[in-house]
Amino acid sequence: MGQVIQNTGQEFWRSPAGLEPLVEPVLPAPLQYAAESCAECGSEFMIDARFCHTCGVPRPQLAEAGSDAAAMAGMWTRNMAWIRQRANRVAASWRKISFPDWLHYLHFHEIKRGVGLPTAALVAFIVGLGCVVGAIAVSLFYKASNLAEFQAIQMWRIEWLLAATASFVAGILLKNPSDIDPD
Repeated sequence: MGQVIQNTGQEFWRSPAGLEPLVEPVLPAPLQYAAESCAECGSEFMIDARFCHTCGVPRPQLAEAGSDAAAMAGMWTRNMAWIRQRANRVAASWRKISFPDWLHYLHFHEIKRGVGLPTAALVAFIVGLGCVVGAIAVSLFYKASNLAEFQAIQMWRIEWLLAATASFVAGILLKNPSDIDPD
């Protein structure tokens, strides 16, 4: 059909006439593997797969491909040694800093022991305190200049205090019954 029409241009199924062949870029050769099917299950390996997609057995490789794994293992050990060295330096410099003696009272387990609450109840109590601080902070950061702004600020305070109330109630409910004194 293409021969019927004279002087037709290039179409997608025809090769370009009169053009010189393009130079194809040189790509690195893919890894050469020794086996095309798995020795365990007999299924074919996918193209350039290093493991069998059915059973997970590593694909046997030719000798030159094994050097990549050794290089990666060496790089891994060097990087891990560098990370350990940096971590030891940071730990050594951290130990040189002297903190005040009273600072150990701010540890979570010290507060937990001092207040006498279980962990979940103490976390709810701390969240409730944070909500009360949020309600106070609304008053400090926002000033009302008209009635609409005043109402909006009051609603924010109500929301913070409602969240604090819910958190304190959750703390009460999370407290173990054995923690309640009978006297």
